[in-house]
Amino acid sequence: MNIRVQQAAEHLGVSKSFLDKARIYGGGPRFMKFGRSVVYSTEDLDAWARACTVANDNGHDVKGEVA
Repeated sequence: MNIRVQQAAEHLGVSKSFLDKARIYGGGPRFMKFGRSVVYSTEDLDAWARACTVANDNGHDVKGEVA
């Protein structure tokens, strides 16, 4: 299913501004452009969210080694 930017932001629980910036600077989910319209695939959004999953936020991987 393809959805627009505002719907994609709601789907991920992020702001529309975050997605707008991620399209410019990179690091966000894949998107498609049709003329001036931007759309996201819900499958791509879910895949991107899974790829962002981390075990902790202390700079160490699960084994305690510095990442």
